[in-house]
Amino acid sequence: MKVLIISHMYPSNFNNMAGIFVYEQARALVRNGCEVKVVSPVPWAPFPLKNMSAKWKGYSNIPYKDKIGSIDVYYPRYLEFPRGILFNRSGYFMGKCITSTVKQIYKKFKFDVIHSNVALPDGYSAIIVNRNLKLPHVVTIHGQDFQNTIYRNKKCKQAVFKVLNRVDRIITVSTKLGNIVAQENFYKKVRVIHNGIDEKIIKCNSEDNLNEEKKDKIKILSVSNLKKTKGIQINLEAISKLKDKYKNIQYDIIGSGEFESALKNLVKKLNLGKIVNFLGSMEHSKVIENMSQYDIFSLPSYNEGFGVAYIEAMSQGLPVIGVKGEGIEDAIEHGYNGFLVKRKDVDSLVSVLSYLIENEKKRMEIGINAIDTVKRYFTWDKNAKEVIKLYNEII
Repeated sequence: MKVLIISHMYPSNFNNMAGIFVYEQARALVRNGCEVKVVSPVPWAPFPLKNMSAKWKGYSNIPYKDKIGSIDVYYPRYLEFPRGILFNRSGYFMGKCITSTVKQIYKKFKFDVIHSNVALPDGYSAIIVNRNLKLPHVVTIHGQDFQNTIYRNKKCKQAVFKVLNRVDRIITVSTKLGNIVAQENFYKKVRVIHNGIDEKIIKCNSEDNLNEEKKDKIKILSVSNLKKTKGIQINLEAISKLKDKYKNIQYDIIGSGEFESALKNLVKKLNLGKIVNFLGSMEHSKVIENMSQYDIFSLPSYNEGFGVAYIEAMSQGLPVIGVKGEGIEDAIEHGYNGFLVKRKDVDSLVSVLSYLIENEKKRMEIGINAIDTVKRYFTWDKNAKEVIKLYNEII
């Protein structure tokens, strides 16, 4: 089976972590017998834009075609306006700009199915290039479309829904995302297929493997883009309430983003400077390597489509804390392989953290169950098999 993936989120020589989940899925599809090529449109950065910032200069240096692993990746340019101006038309502009590239690919690579990631702009652009090809088309909703784009304005919502009405199947990465459109006619096309992780990084789930020497500190970790909705501030408020009772808490934050300065100010306000460490962004492999050094993973994010960081932490034997009603609810069974707390509720989080801090044996038990859950249900090969099954239904 031959697959064309259209995704503006894909690694490049400018950003090798961009859309890493799309890349990992593509690799898994290849491992499971598919032939794959990728079209990853890049914003056009003519002079003088390419001299205005590192971002635009980075765009201009991305080659038109590259090979990442065994997969050919094309980076055609498209017209993108700054600050999201005319975002409702972004799929149209992208489609017009990538049509010739897709036609050239199809001459030598007769793909059987188009798989776009996000409805706007990628899915909309795929509709345009597919007008003449008339091939089966699948779109994956990762969260942005249903949690942000459809609420930007009426025209953006219409553009997203136009895509969803026209495609053959809609993949959502969590039940939560599918439920957002449960009243729409196109809901019958929705299939929940969770994102996964590389099976190679999953830690051995033996008790001996997880039982390390007694530590002086209880180390709590978050890995996230630093946005308000990720709930890092809720962790800080909870730790502020726990610090006098538990003198050995350490809280480390991996990531960077727009909310970082506000979080650092909150650390000062709560007098947590000796407890909290901002570690900045890290290479993905380094993050995974560091995770196993921690005792608890807490990310009380209240706007989460799914959340692969939780799954990665679970794969390293950490008891994880997420939020009820969010995408990660598909993976966490409260009290068995992790915990779910109330949305924006500091006291709910304090209760779970206290329980885990005081119960080392329970932390280990939860961690073993978490590893088993990931092995069974949340690998990229499991994801690829489900996606291929869906492809076969519509071809």
